[in-house]
Amino acid sequence: MLLPQKKEREYRFKLALRMGLPIFGLILVLISTTLVNNYQNLTLSFYIESTLLLLVSVYFIFYLIYRGFDVAITDSVSKVFTREYIYNYLKQKIQTNKTYTILLIGIDNIADINSSYGIKNGDKVLKIFSKWVGDFLTEKEVYNFPIGRIRAGDFIIGLEGNSYENKTLLDLLLLKSQEIKLQNIELKISGALVDTSISKNLDNLIDLLFEQKECEKCKDLEVINPEEKERLVIEAIKEKSISIASQKVFNKANNEVFGELFIRLKTKENNFIHQKKYIKVLNKLGLTLDFDIMTVEKVLLNIERLNVEKVVLNISSTSLRNLTFFNKVKELFDKNEELKDRVIFIFSENEYYPNKEKFNFILSSFKKLGVSIAVDRLGSLHSSFLYLKDLDIDIVRFDSSYTKNDKIFKNKDILKGFTCITKAKGIKSWVKMIEDTNQLEITKDLEIDYIQGKIFSELMEENV
Repeated sequence: MLLPQKKEREYRFKLALRMGLPIFGLILVLISTTLVNNYQNLTLSFYIESTLLLLVSVYFIFYLIYRGFDVAITDSVSKVFTREYIYNYLKQKIQTNKTYTILLIGIDNIADINSSYGIKNGDKVLKIFSKWVGDFLTEKEVYNFPIGRIRAGDFIIGLEGNSYENKTLLDLLLLKSQEIKLQNIELKISGALVDTSISKNLDNLIDLLFEQKECEKCKDLEVINPEEKERLVIEAIKEKSISIASQKVFNKANNEVFGELFIRLKTKENNFIHQKKYIKVLNKLGLTLDFDIMTVEKVLLNIERLNVEKVVLNISSTSLRNLTFFNKVKELFDKNEELKDRVIFIFSENEYYPNKEKFNFILSSFKKLGVSIAVDRLGSLHSSFLYLKDLDIDIVRFDSSYTKNDKIFKNKDILKGFTCITKAKGIKSWVKMIEDTNQLEITKDLEIDYIQGKIFSELMEENV
């Protein structure tokens, strides 16, 4: 039996005792008082009624124990702790243990399973998987560990000790998870772990876990204390302290067309915070708009120093649709007429924005100022395909998964299809991560308009 199920019974038992014992106690007091004061006058009916009353009260207490007034601390589907309970439980553990590890393990394709096999089968997968995790850890002599489901197919587990001591356990769990057979349903499992040496704040630890789980490369980067990272990000935005790297983009004739800018936040100690580390902090703290406004202002006021004629800036889609952001861009363009036709905003988003009329109106307003609009990650995000169809854009960039690490050879026909679509729409096509002449020749054969990669130029750093 998993710890959540043991705790569920214990919780209900204590709840029943708290509610039932006072009633039982009052009955005993009433009967005892009557016996003492009226012992000689009591009839047989009193003893029968008292016995029945005691039996009913005992039954009531046990009824509460097993029913618990439907108060549950375990998830009805997976039979592990609910999110609220596991959070409270782990917060106590973190405070009482010098070092404690939080492990995240998840079924990444649970949404696809629900869609393809039905929600009932998806629920069955969650239940079987949580039991499998419990059995695996028990086999490794890890007992009474808290485990809870916090969203979709993601579970968190609390373990004694630090992350170094538990790293092997996670690696084995992920390795063994490939052997799970669930009625021919394929599971995609991933995981991550952190310990309290980084932070004692559970919310920050869980944010860090998802950050690591969603980006394998992030595991190789230095882990920053989440509270410290938030402070550094806020400080850098307040001071407008950034570093700009650029990579030039060329056309089919090998002529430079524009340069894509990559923004790093710079701390007072002259250390840098990369985009992979600050982007989620911006979203969490609601600073995305402030960051985009600060970036645009810095770049456009220093455009002559960046050694590129035309710049590409990654802008959040929510900022693009924000009137405050538009007004700031308009203000900068009104002050400097030479900015016209020298700026490209590129964006992508996971969820499609349904009001295409409003979105197109906003984009047309930017284009009147002289800003070109590009959509990123075509072929990876479904929303990018819809935006290619519905929005009045100028450029579309294909997702790097089709070109990086020589994948362009395997995906040549797919890229050809993408290029045909963009040409039919009158939109320019763009690929990145082109690193050698063989890859370059394919892009030219496909008649892709813009080409980016190490074959032309490396990143160039500029402090502003």
